[in-house]
Amino acid sequence: MAKKDYYEILGVGKSATQDEIKKAYRKLAMQYHPDRNPGNKEAEENFKEAAEAYEVLSNDDKRAKYDRYGHSGLKGGQDFHSYQNVNDIFSNFSDIFGSAFGGSSIFDEFFGGSASQRSRQRSAGIPGSDLKVTLKLTLEEIATGTTKKVKIKKYNKCASCNGTGARTSSAFKTCSVCNGSGEIRQVSRSIFGQFVNITTCNNCGGTGKVISDPCPDCSGDGRVHDETTIKINVPSGVYDNSYMTLRGEGNAGKNGGSAGDIIVVFEELQHEYFTRDGDNVIYELYISYPEAVLGTEVEVPTLNGKAKLKIEPGTQPGKFLKMREKGIQHLNSHGAGDQLVKINIHVPKNISAKEKEMLKELQKMPNIKAS
Repeated sequence: MAKKDYYEILGVGKSATQDEIKKAYRKLAMQYHPDRNPGNKEAEENFKEAAEAYEVLSNDDKRAKYDRYGHSGLKGGQDFHSYQNVNDIFSNFSDIFGSAFGGSSIFDEFFGGSASQRSRQRSAGIPGSDLKVTLKLTLEEIATGTTKKVKIKKYNKCASCNGTGARTSSAFKTCSVCNGSGEIRQVSRSIFGQFVNITTCNNCGGTGKVISDPCPDCSGDGRVHDETTIKINVPSGVYDNSYMTLRGEGNAGKNGGSAGDIIVVFEELQHEYFTRDGDNVIYELYISYPEAVLGTEVEVPTLNGKAKLKIEPGTQPGKFLKMREKGIQHLNSHGAGDQLVKINIHVPKNISAKEKEMLKELQKMPNIKAS
């Protein structure tokens, strides 16, 4: 089963700050805490899953690897920890649980933060969306890494207004619907007391301001649709359907909002000679029966040219010969895989009368007969 996306588990975006990641984890930790869900196995698994996601995303180095290569970038060791016991989580994240169950910030988590936090979010504009690019790669390109240039159509920040959407800096006025708060508050009363429902103002999109004089080049959107050439530095050792993230290279946000990401999904092309097995490549070599018995030296293709390979006398069909470090360079580490050459015996379908007689004579030899 494919592992879930860590950002999705915590319910945060890929541009989330460390404070936002910590806050999201604390909220989930409280929701699925074993003390609040005694005997609930599903809650316990969610508790462990959230801890695993937080461990990666709260660490800048691990998060950078995950952002670029996904789960395949976290290859065991110190990069990844799968929690089997909830007590391990408590010991590793004691600071989280200490503050989550004793601080006043609980109210911020459940009620959307303070007014100043919401104000900062409003002033940031509307974030841009992510884009997905499928990049086809040969085994040769995967083996050593490569650089690709790809043309894509996306929204870029408007150069005329620097993404604000306004002709001039003075072309803004306070929203008349929300009076600059960016929020619409609706108060209702019941027998249980007074409730306040806060929604984003539709007139200004939550910014608290409207543009009185829009930029003529982007019509007030703060961005324009262009064709852009992006450069993708592909590391060695990537896998089919693995991906890397180009942060901030996606669609520009509206009215100065942060840009989305580009998700580059790798597609491995079928090779004429090789099949892939991890970082090893397999080549099927056909030799004649006499060559297998007597031994020979042949030239075989590799991912970076050709190389000589010695076949020892008496080599059996189905045997694999190893050509060290002729495979694919490892992702995020030194060294490379091997090229494995599988020996096959060529059996001709058509032979001459003379060849047939020679084979009949050879068949009578005591060392030729199968035991």
